[in-house]
Amino acid sequence: MVDIFLESLTYPFVRYALIVGVLIALCSALLGVILVLKRFSYIGDGLSHVAFGAMAVAAVVGLTDQMLLTLPVTIVCAILLLWTGQNAKIKGDAAIAMISVGALAFGYLLMSIFPTSSNVSGDVCSSLFGSTKILTLTKGEVYLSIILSVVVVILFIALYNKFFAVTFDESFAKAVGTKTNLLNFVIATIIAVIIVLAMNLVGSLLVSALVIFPALSAMRIFKSFRSVTVCSAVISVICALLGIVLSIMFDTPVGSTIVITDIAAFLVCTIIGKIKG
Repeated sequence: MVDIFLESLTYPFVRYALIVGVLIALCSALLGVILVLKRFSYIGDGLSHVAFGAMAVAAVVGLTDQMLLTLPVTIVCAILLLWTGQNAKIKGDAAIAMISVGALAFGYLLMSIFPTSSNVSGDVCSSLFGSTKILTLTKGEVYLSIILSVVVVILFIALYNKFFAVTFDESFAKAVGTKTNLLNFVIATIIAVIIVLAMNLVGSLLVSALVIFPALSAMRIFKSFRSVTVCSAVISVICALLGIVLSIMFDTPVGSTIVITDIAAFLVCTIIGKIKG
């Protein structure tokens, strides 16, 4: 099996998949900790459905680069979701349910009415579950993923203390002069970028697992914000690498395999946490 993996590394698309997979897993883990602690972890699932709907529109209108439409639409919806999460009229979970279900239904309906290929079911399955999309990345998509991932990591490091303050006590942070609305806007934008990138890795329906599981796994072992963030990033990167390698070696769906490795890591961390007491 090692020989099979080493031989597969000679192919550019495998190297592209490993590079993008690691970067997406790293970014997802960093923001995943914030989302879990803010009790807004399900936003990843809602935004992935929005991205699916936008992707369907981009495919129907014939855009060669679907991210030109998918990314801005997802960013706008992320901002709306975070804003309505603080609105007494529409609670956060209700807003996510409305937007995610509506976007998913609209996207599938649009692809069925205006099919872009003879295999609509295959296209939908690939978008929802990732399938082999991560193994068909172009060099341009890889460069774009690298640039966006580097920007996300730099922003997270530069605004780490402010993110910490907003995550644990937004009211106090606002009282001491922190621009919480601007920070929430930045968080929403970063989340949207991560979701759009992660769709290539695990698909629309599984993308929330990439955000939530590493954070929850790290919380089984560590208690401080910094330790949880670092551990979450390490777990996420290892699981992404292991999932891609296993999918190549055993010819299994990439997205599903990565999520299964995340679940296994969560179980291991839970056992370690119980042993530590």
